[in-house]
Amino acid sequence: MSYVDGFVLAVPKANLDAYKKMATQAGAIWKEYGALAYVECVGDDVPYGEITSFPRAVQAKDDEVVVFAWVVYENRQSRDAVMAKIMADERLKADWPTMPFDGKRMIFGGFQPFIEL
Repeated sequence: MSYVDGFVLAVPKANLDAYKKMATQAGAIWKEYGALAYVECVGDDVPYGEITSFPRAVQAKDDEVVVFAWVVYENRQSRDAVMAKIMADERLKADWPTMPFDGKRMIFGGFQPFIEL
């Protein structure tokens, strides 16, 4: 069964084009190293919940949009190998000396699917 990394983050609306450029470049590198799929989505219907929600989770401000992204790998072993290459890739460090979002508010984690239809 596959393995998935998931990400939720807030991107300033003024930086959305820069973020999309960065994500496009990053996705190509992830795929180069073996990711099966790389998907980035901008929030279109993400209401601010009373108790919890995507905007609350990343402390999104009024001038920010929520981005939800995921990467699919063959399995956990493949993900770990891809991530080791990603972390060592100098292109990622050189191309983005400053990120177009606040990485401290990003939520991320690895997930083991239990249903794949």
